[in-house]
Amino acid sequence: MSSPIQPLVFAMVGLPARGKTYMARKLARYLRWRGLNARVFNVGNYRRERLGSGQKADFFDPTNATGVEARRRMALEALDDVFRWVRGGGEIAIYDATNGTRERRDLIVKRCESAGVPVIFVESVCSDPALVEENVRETKISSPDYAGIDPDQAVSDFRARIKMYESAYETLGDDETHRSWVKIVDVGRQVVANRIGGYVPSRLVYYLMNLHLAPRDIWLTRHGESAFNVKGLLGGDPGLSARGAQYAKALAVELPKRVQGTPKLWTSTLQRTVNTAKGLPWEPLALRALDEIDAGVCDGWTYALVKERMPAEFAARKADKLRYRYPRGESYQDVIGRLNPVIIELERSKQPVVIVAHQAVLRALYAYLAGRTPEECPHLEMPLHTLIQLRPKAYGCEERRFPIPVSDF
Repeated sequence: MSSPIQPLVFAMVGLPARGKTYMARKLARYLRWRGLNARVFNVGNYRRERLGSGQKADFFDPTNATGVEARRRMALEALDDVFRWVRGGGEIAIYDATNGTRERRDLIVKRCESAGVPVIFVESVCSDPALVEENVRETKISSPDYAGIDPDQAVSDFRARIKMYESAYETLGDDETHRSWVKIVDVGRQVVANRIGGYVPSRLVYYLMNLHLAPRDIWLTRHGESAFNVKGLLGGDPGLSARGAQYAKALAVELPKRVQGTPKLWTSTLQRTVNTAKGLPWEPLALRALDEIDAGVCDGWTYALVKERMPAEFAARKADKLRYRYPRGESYQDVIGRLNPVIIELERSKQPVVIVAHQAVLRALYAYLAGRTPEECPHLEMPLHTLIQLRPKAYGCEERRFPIPVSDF
């Protein structure tokens, strides 16, 4: 997916608290992780930057001519920036706004056609009152619009804002079948795709189909220290060292105390992760996609030996660790590519997920979950004997790290 593509605009559609911004941010994060130049243009941010964040619900009243004109102006400014960004080399722009009327969508199509950029609308529809209420609470807590506002007052104002939008809202329907769009109902319960063609749009629709808003934790940990770690050797399928075995015992005690519910447990197929997870009280699933980066002909070598015997390879890896591929082995980009099915399953899961894997693999997974760039990926801190707890949220990802000292066990 990282080859050059035709620029494309994804325009979000939906009422507030339906997961539009969550989907937009997740989509951009996924695209950047796959090596594409993607960016979110959030019209609400334009409003806050230019008009301040203190607008009350009546600002969004469709009969408020001043508010309507101000919001239209912000929407057009954001679109202008989309096209400037595309002309400068941007590939996929995600235009994040309510876009809840046919008139507004007509305007977007007209502007995109003039700029020569195709547009696909992505509508998030939610008919579950409990899920909407949960999203309202989450948005109230996280949104910059309500920073420093009493929580009950913020929720009340936000509900009133939703009613203002509802009074004018028009869902994508039969009179727009000539356009490209996808409608996601109740965050994946039902998906309707219309005029979606091409490799990249089809893959992205499949990705969106698997997103949901159910809160759950994702736990990452490297295997316990291995015999190769002790010697500084690359790759291989070594067993655990004495300290690594201690970590496996400590993990079996500590992790069940922290995980809420019954998680999915994934390991690689290599014995150091399988043995690290052996004492955990959940049925493991060994996935070859989680195996460590393949060091090719350098498997079992130290970095010092690589530098001595293959100085050109050592220098090439140091110059570009993301794209460097070991002879007959893999690069970090290759690892990211083979982890794509894991990401889809991770997004699909509504249970907590525990992943026991390897440094390069966890760096790649963490880069996706935490919104880090591919270039950062090979340099992320992923220490041994440490639990990483990640909780996806509407406006980011909460993170906590728990070092587990094996000397205590």
